[in-house]
Amino acid sequence: MKIAVVGATGLVGGAILRVLEERKFPVTELIPVASERSIGSTIQFKGNPITVVGYEEAIARQPQIAIFSAGGTTSLELAPKFAEAGIIVIDNSSAWRMDPTKKLIVPEVNANVLTREDKIIANPNCSTIQMVVALKPLHDAYNIQRVVVSTYQSVTGTGKKAVDQLTHERQGIMDGPRAYPHPIDMNVLPHIDSFLENGYTKEEMKMINETQKILGDKSVQVTATTVRVPAMGGHSEAVNIQFSRDFHLKDIVDILQKAPGITVQDDVQNNLYPMPITAQDKDDVFVGRIRRDESQPNTLNLWIVSDNLRKGAATNAIQIAEYILESDLL
Repeated sequence: MKIAVVGATGLVGGAILRVLEERKFPVTELIPVASERSIGSTIQFKGNPITVVGYEEAIARQPQIAIFSAGGTTSLELAPKFAEAGIIVIDNSSAWRMDPTKKLIVPEVNANVLTREDKIIANPNCSTIQMVVALKPLHDAYNIQRVVVSTYQSVTGTGKKAVDQLTHERQGIMDGPRAYPHPIDMNVLPHIDSFLENGYTKEEMKMINETQKILGDKSVQVTATTVRVPAMGGHSEAVNIQFSRDFHLKDIVDILQKAPGITVQDDVQNNLYPMPITAQDKDDVFVGRIRRDESQPNTLNLWIVSDNLRKGAATNAIQIAEYILESDLL
């Protein structure tokens, strides 16, 4: 089993390598791929140094699966070249997510739609992934009508430059590399990705459009406000869900506890609830603060946290690869 990791030297690329190792994915040959300036450098995998190569050599070595985490421009250019060579591409960028000819997959939700014909498979946005893992079993039970979500997203979602900006600001260094137009330490920015003509950001529209596509239900209405916070370890979301019929809270908790990929942490008397600091380096989606919205009928509030580099990117991609192997879709 040859696996290529395109963007292997980046933050998500590093997480992909760690998750492949931790989940004991059956890699017989790892092919790390990066931009021209990184070719010839080495990365560590299973304690061994492996040389980074360019995309042409990677294609020539014929991996069965290539996991991309190198940005949308690179994916648009290179994913078709890998696919034409018969390599299944699992892409972490936004390049293919809303392409009607490509599947947008969260394994706990909709892996069953994959077929042997799918050569480019899109990995959703990190903030969407963790939300739909919790929404899916509740939608099946109660039929979601509307979702209102506000996010509290880690700087790791922006990349190394953002982590460096936060670290430098905490050290009092204000003239270092900047990923944001304003300070992020001791601050929050209601601004993730660029603003669109409708006043929403691209990140907010991703959550709206991707949620409907993954659930396969355009009748689910979604509105989002996405916010960057000076945290690391994971993204947090306050999610308000309106159903078409009423529910009992104990049934909601029971559904979430039995759902794949979810850990319920909801014991407020003992200060137990999901937090980025405790979700970091874990693969589950953590759900807590489960309570009825007392302002209107049939409506629920949840607090959802997950490590955005793992379940929000690397782990979800590798779970797709695991499903492909288990379902004999190669």
